[in-house]
Amino acid sequence: MSETARTTIDDGEVERFSRIAAEWWSPTGKFRPLHKFNPVRLAYIRDQVAAHFGRDPRSDKPLAGLRLLDIGCGGGLLAEPMARMGAEVVGADASRTNIEVASLHAVQSGLDIDYRATTSEDLAAGGERFDIVLNMEVIEHVADVELFLKSCADMVKPGGLMFVATINRTMKAMALAIIGAEYVLRWLPRGTHQYEKLVRPEEIEGPLAAAGMAVIDRSGVFYNPLSDQWNLSRDMDVNYMLLAQRPSASGI
Repeated sequence: MSETARTTIDDGEVERFSRIAAEWWSPTGKFRPLHKFNPVRLAYIRDQVAAHFGRDPRSDKPLAGLRLLDIGCGGGLLAEPMARMGAEVVGADASRTNIEVASLHAVQSGLDIDYRATTSEDLAAGGERFDIVLNMEVIEHVADVELFLKSCADMVKPGGLMFVATINRTMKAMALAIIGAEYVLRWLPRGTHQYEKLVRPEEIEGPLAAAGMAVIDRSGVFYNPLSDQWNLSRDMDVNYMLLAQRPSASGI
């Protein structure tokens, strides 16, 4: 396959999420797990960005002055809190239906977010650059992982950050994130995740290193059924997050 023919779009995945797009903002609907997951990932992003850019994480606008891309933004569950924290937000998704839902909700919320129905490779080809790229729970749904990671990395400014969150390709993840979450607990529609499309940490770190990025933090995320909350963990066997940095122009 030629380079120009490569794409990150998996048409089946786009169609799957487009069909349930109306439920993005329902905390008891098909995206309930993401609503539950949001507090831990929002805190992780805020704290890491504040530490990296010398901000106060407890301030009202810790991301003020920073340009941020939420790639695979869905209905805007991350984009809106990022905007409220002061970031200049671009939300991109391959599903036009998702973008329509996200745009309408942003207007209703009184937020100015630049939503676009597009792909990472098209954004990168257009010369877009960001201080922060959020790549959260999307990589396991793309058609070309390496192209996706390279195009996302190419948009990170010198000294900037990229966050990646996904599910590990392990038997433990198969048992908990697919069989448990989709078939037993029915937290997610069946078929939301396919085991063969799950991504191991080294399959992310390799392409990022080739694109000039360095992973500077790794964290697992686990669900505590007793507290009904997600928490950070050292266990990366199921859900995990990686934080990568592009070295600054000075090499620091």
